[in-house]
Amino acid sequence: MSGSRAAASIRTMGKVITIANQKGGVGKTTTAINLAASLAAAERRTLLVDVDPQANATSGVGVDPSTLDRSIYQVLVDQESIQNIVVDTDLKHLKLAPSHVDLIGAEVELVTALSRETLLARAIKDVRGDYDFVIIDCPPSLGLLTLNALTAADTVLVPLQCEYYALEGLSKLLNTIKLVRGALNPGLLLEGILLTMFDPRNNLSHQVAGEARKYFPGKVFRTVIHRNVKLSEAPSHGKPVILYDIRSSGTQGYLQLAKELLNGEDRGR
Repeated sequence: MSGSRAAASIRTMGKVITIANQKGGVGKTTTAINLAASLAAAERRTLLVDVDPQANATSGVGVDPSTLDRSIYQVLVDQESIQNIVVDTDLKHLKLAPSHVDLIGAEVELVTALSRETLLARAIKDVRGDYDFVIIDCPPSLGLLTLNALTAADTVLVPLQCEYYALEGLSKLLNTIKLVRGALNPGLLLEGILLTMFDPRNNLSHQVAGEARKYFPGKVFRTVIHRNVKLSEAPSHGKPVILYDIRSSGTQGYLQLAKELLNGEDRGR
């Protein structure tokens, strides 16, 4: 299949983007929630899949995990259809496949499961035609849950915080992506690196941004997510920032990221 036909096929089925970084506190879940919400605001049918046992993406769009009878846990462990766990959110075009604290035990329970690395990929395959985008939020680790998310994805988006040691560990993640591509998902691509928590008054932020663009030419999004109070406050209200404060710089940043993604900009390539 030619590149253009392959791209068209992905668009028809729905593009699956995994948001991954094994470091915590980099804006991974914030990016998953707000990119998904921004795509939905652009009237793209979007499914947010939460495979982090902390379930922060779930609560961050206003769904209380403790009230749910079924979650992504049942999909992975009991092979429940993902269609049976999807719930609505406050955005018309955004649906959620929620997580639950039970997922903590999933990695142990799945040790003997057949083809355990592809469970999520098989589940998502059944619903790809229902969505334009599937956004997967994973745990801050490179365990079996993240491996499932990488195996299910077309591309990986990596949030990179503009702080000390930001690039530390990134090579490990990129190597994991390479290994997944070689063994489980040959079509997996790097969607791009997203600079987060950028403070224009801080020389360090500019330094990290410069180093990222130097070491990963053509791989860094033009959009930069600035450090923003509203982005930090929105999850405690169970809202994506676009519903919490549409005028905030956080909202505008993620709307711009969605636009860049939809336009297929080449990020300098």
